[in-house]
Amino acid sequence: MRLFIAEKPSLGRAIAEVLPKPHKKGDGYISAANGDTVSWCIGHLLEQQQPEAYDPAFKKWSHEHLPIIPQQWQLGVKKQTAKQLGVLRKLVKQAEQLVHAGDPDREGQLLVDEVINFLGVTGAKKNTIQRCLISDLNPSAVKQSLSNLRSNREFIPLSTSALARSRADWLYGINLTRAYTLQGQKAGYNGVLSVGRVQTPLLGLVVRRDKAIADFVSKAFYEVWASLETDQGQGFKAKWQPSEQCAKFLDEQGRNLSEALAQNVAKRVSGQPAQVKNLKREHKKQAPPLPYNLSSLQIDASKAFGMSAQQVLDICQGLYERHKLITYPRSDCRYLPMSHFVQAKEVHAAVMANSQHLGSQGKLLSQAQVDLSRQSKAWNDKKVDAHHGIIPTQKVSNNLSGNDAKVYGLICRNYVAQFLAHHEFYGVRVEVEIASGLFVAVAKELIAEGWKCIFVRALKANNQDDKGEVQQLLPHLENGQALKSLQAEVLEKQTSPPKAYTDASLLAAMTGISSHVSDPQLRKILRETDGLGTEATRAGIIELLFSRGFLSRSGKTITATVTGRGLIEALPDVATYPDMTARWESELSAISEGRSQYKKLMGPLEAQLKDLVIQSLSVLPQGLSGLGKKSFAKKRKGGGKPKYTAKKQTS
Repeated sequence: MRLFIAEKPSLGRAIAEVLPKPHKKGDGYISAANGDTVSWCIGHLLEQQQPEAYDPAFKKWSHEHLPIIPQQWQLGVKKQTAKQLGVLRKLVKQAEQLVHAGDPDREGQLLVDEVINFLGVTGAKKNTIQRCLISDLNPSAVKQSLSNLRSNREFIPLSTSALARSRADWLYGINLTRAYTLQGQKAGYNGVLSVGRVQTPLLGLVVRRDKAIADFVSKAFYEVWASLETDQGQGFKAKWQPSEQCAKFLDEQGRNLSEALAQNVAKRVSGQPAQVKNLKREHKKQAPPLPYNLSSLQIDASKAFGMSAQQVLDICQGLYERHKLITYPRSDCRYLPMSHFVQAKEVHAAVMANSQHLGSQGKLLSQAQVDLSRQSKAWNDKKVDAHHGIIPTQKVSNNLSGNDAKVYGLICRNYVAQFLAHHEFYGVRVEVEIASGLFVAVAKELIAEGWKCIFVRALKANNQDDKGEVQQLLPHLENGQALKSLQAEVLEKQTSPPKAYTDASLLAAMTGISSHVSDPQLRKILRETDGLGTEATRAGIIELLFSRGFLSRSGKTITATVTGRGLIEALPDVATYPDMTARWESELSAISEGRSQYKKLMGPLEAQLKDLVIQSLSVLPQGLSGLGKKSFAKKRKGGGKPKYTAKKQTS
């Protein structure tokens, strides 16, 4: 018997659907006519044991026990899914061949591997386990995946990376949560002070942003704009660029803070001859944005529709599992395999059929002049392994509306964009000299709209581009051309505080964490793909901070609560800045790619925990006195005391 072990029932049913019929449905499994059997996990069937499983004395929280570092790690069976584990135990014993069909990411890899190891599979049976990677639940795609099975041994580094993350999170979360909760109790805090290697630096970002906004003092700055005219009477405007001699009047962004200087420049250049000193006109081509990974989709959906990260993830899971309209959503990849390119005609036809449910976005998609033979840079086998970018499937739906339609529309848009021409324009920059002063005008001359024809764009104030430069139509100009400066004007503007975080900007910070680390050397070595958390966990971590009372939301704005601020102020910088976590993520990526080892992460962490626990003893978070609640968990039925469950607290 060949046994497929899927990560969840929906995936198991999709696999069974393409196996020979008739089927026999059992309790927790489906058998096919050829003897193949499909069973499944229900998410995690196993979980890290609580500290008291290692030593009953650990049930009482005490500094004397810290740091708690298991010598032999133990997994426990989750009570609510113990029955399904029993089903798998019997089937695994009967099976001659096992096929791992977990989700195509590192957590999905570990989830099924843990069950296989827990059930005692060894020897040849373990060495011959095959891996089935499914990212589309429609029958044709599942059939293709079943015909391309790989050895599960190829994915040992991926599983090892997930195991290291799981254990490191447990160590860090259990020990520091206990250490600072105990200190909080001494200061009068009534509850659990949860500390995690991802959630706490994320909270730190918000606390520091809130402080920067609160401490911000607006300052006036002054721009000088020259009104220029050609001999033919054609006009345009150019902005003054302060010289090095003006440095003492400028802020760190190069803005002029001196009104007197601005007025002097305006007076000096008004009514004076001017000359074009440098004219640069470049033909530029802009490629379409890549298909989405989960984080980029969450960011765009937040900006466009005000959705939270968790909302987008939940919608995507429904589009994938229930509607079967998109491929696997928890992907961190934005590229596509060449094998998918041959499906472009069928996928595009499905998008066109579904476009009737997509409102204005659907209308734009249906009007786009696609070239399905066009191959964008998205199609790249070298950048795809276990999973690929999120794209539409070949499924046509008659039941799509509301937020489901909005998110599906975004996914379709980025897919269809791959078959549209580049956006082309001339980028023009003109440098004009007036009375020895330098003035600059910029313009963008459209050549071809290209893929941007299917993107709905909001108009910017004052016709400005993304950099705040005024876009305008320029007359025909040549280097050395004489111009006349008419009356120059001084514009007074105010510096603005940093913007408060939103779901979109907080996700962007998590995915681009290198820009937020304080260590310049670390910033250099971090790759663009490194970030806080994983595609699958980021939304949950943000929501976790809300549920624990550390963050609050008003409209789109996210700010820290008094408790959140107090916790960050009590913790050492190493726990509240993302540097350490960024190093972890970089190391975890290296482990998953076979470039590093489990012990390179865990060894230094165990040593660091000892120092952090000792350091916690010198802190009394007085600002938290009188705050807090007894538990994050709901009260048990029957009035029992609420229980703090560390498994949910270690991210």
